[in-house]
Amino acid sequence: MESSRDESTEDLLASARGSADAAARLLPRVYAELRALAAHYFRGERPGHTLQPTALVHEAYVRLLHIERIDWQGRTHFFATAAREMRRVLIDHARHRDADKRGGDFERVTLSDDVASAEDRTVDVIALDQAIDEVARNHPRRARVAELRIFGGLELLEIAESLGVSERTIKEDWRMARALIGRALGRDPTS
Repeated sequence: MESSRDESTEDLLASARGSADAAARLLPRVYAELRALAAHYFRGERPGHTLQPTALVHEAYVRLLHIERIDWQGRTHFFATAAREMRRVLIDHARHRDADKRGGDFERVTLSDDVASAEDRTVDVIALDQAIDEVARNHPRRARVAELRIFGGLELLEIAESLGVSERTIKEDWRMARALIGRALGRDPTS
């Protein structure tokens, strides 16, 4: 498994230098993880959702390949960036649908951990995006931790490695981010 991770990192770095072959080899290696991450977003979704996990993965991957001037730091950095791109795809899709319906149904995503209460594990993706942006105004790292945890599905240790801080710091940032996001969403932060 470790050699697979090393090959993925090498292909990632080579694709950033413009190697189409490396980019073609990279997708099969990371696809299953990206697909699992996308499927995580759609758990508990209403039937007939117009954006499917496969489409989310493909759109995010295409966006990742078109990012210019990025100095990939490895696999964790790739998945952190993929999380950000998936968030953007979901937000773009929700805004487009909202614009079409002029205030109609918002897209919903399932939250991990306890940002949402046990009874209501879904939240309006646009409201979640705004809540994270609100947290980012005063606490950019906490907002990034929330984005990586909620949209990236990364473990706290992976987030710590990605951001170059201790796991203990990330645990505290995540605890505070959940409370701030909960408050911004009008939920009891202690629930």
